[in-house]
Amino acid sequence: MAEPVQQWWARRQFSRGLDVPYEVGTFRAAWAAYPELIRQYHPELNHGVALSQVPLAADVLLCWECAVGHRFAATPTEQRERPGRVRRRSAWCPECSALARPQPVVLGEARAIPARPRTPAPALCTKTPDLPRGTAFLSECAPKPSSAAEEKLRAALVERLLFTGGLNAVKVVRPFFRHTEVWPDILLPELRIAIEYDSVGRHGLEHVGKREETDRRKDRALRAAGWEVVRVRTGKLEPLGPYDLQLAALSARGVDRLIERLTDIRGALMVDAYLR
Repeated sequence: MAEPVQQWWARRQFSRGLDVPYEVGTFRAAWAAYPELIRQYHPELNHGVALSQVPLAADVLLCWECAVGHRFAATPTEQRERPGRVRRRSAWCPECSALARPQPVVLGEARAIPARPRTPAPALCTKTPDLPRGTAFLSECAPKPSSAAEEKLRAALVERLLFTGGLNAVKVVRPFFRHTEVWPDILLPELRIAIEYDSVGRHGLEHVGKREETDRRKDRALRAAGWEVVRVRTGKLEPLGPYDLQLAALSARGVDRLIERLTDIRGALMVDAYLR
């Protein structure tokens, strides 16, 4: 059961036998992937305990303050998992999220509102072609690329490698949401390697919390279909898989490292055959 920060800190002092169980900065690298939470956290609201002294999985109630001024208590896990499908900064604050949701309008006398019937699970999309597992193809359901950095990376790979372009989906066996296909950012069909370009995005919402678990699920689906995944993780995002790359920003050296990673996966003999 989560406990107030002062009690949690005292218990950690006792269990570790130290006046300062965790030095300032101990967990800075882990929290760096959540810039919005760093802005919401204030040591003076948490008995002087810095955020970088709190493990991400600690079962402790911390006080947070959003940009609007709402204060609320939540554990690190609750805060990290708060963003869902909503892509706005208010998703990090429960009060802002509630205010952003449209409220029902009740006219006339108040009366009991009947319970909504249970919505059946959505059917699988029928637009995915019947292809063998692991086949790369052009999907009409795939979202259009929206990241300039992703397009820059694709262009850099086209300059360095020969591979089939214009494909944006891989056929998988288990449904991924409503589809039996997944949509990596970049596909290298000849090498059967998918490349993802990850950043936290404008509001610090992308590829963190629940969305990180979606990324892991997507990677598992690709590997089960016979593909390997390389995630180019920018900013302070930690690697998720064995071949992921951490880059401060996309550069020529970063592309070189990515080519090296492809070689680690498929071997020099295979990759060199497609180098320009």
